Amino acid sequence: MTHDPSHASGARPRSFSFRGRVATKGPGPASTGNIANIITVVRILMAPLFISWLLIDDGVDGPLRIAAAVLFVIAILTDSLDGMLARGLDLVTDFGKLVDPIADKVLIGGALVSLTILGELPWWVTALILVREIGITVYRFVVLKDRVIPASRGGKIKTVLQAVAVSLALFPFWNVFGEGMHWVNGVVMTAAVVATLVSGADYMRVALRHGRS
Repeated sequence: MTHDPSHASGARPRSFSFRGRVATKGPGPASTGNIANIITVVRILMAPLFISWLLIDDGVDGPLRIAAAVLFVIAILTDSLDGMLARGLDLVTDFGKLVDPIADKVLIGGALVSLTILGELPWWVTALILVREIGITVYRFVVLKDRVIPASRGGKIKTVLQAVAVSLALFPFWNVFGEGMHWVNGVVMTAAVVATLVSGADYMRVALRHGRS
């Protein structure tokens, strides 16, 4: 489900339909309710659960914190699973292209806000990332009547860096490896912020180029 956004500039989205193939490869259109899209929606539904566990733990670094971190990693890993299923079984749909990056934003955004509430992440880091993510999501919906904009290659790299940074922040590795882990977390989170801003600027560049054309 990964494409460069500029490649989708001339394609109008097909209407969403639950008629078609669900979990098989073959002739005919894929159903909007196919297995890859179901996994994507389940990934979104995991977010409230791991966020509640993280906040209930309240910085104690107990079993709930570990459970929240593990659930977050499982949810993020399903991003690769639904992508492989969609491509392998030819189940790529406009709904999947639209919702797949949104699912990542819900998971990562929820984690960042929770970490900020717990006082473990500066508010400006969360604000920078959320402004970019919400802005691109709104842009996707604004142009939806003309075309579906899937995640770009830079957007996918950004998501991977964000996922790694958030995972390191969620697991209390500092209790095992010492306070130096906070420095490691800071470096990886900085890389994630930079990738977020750069990929956001790339989307803006493509949008301006499309507007002029």
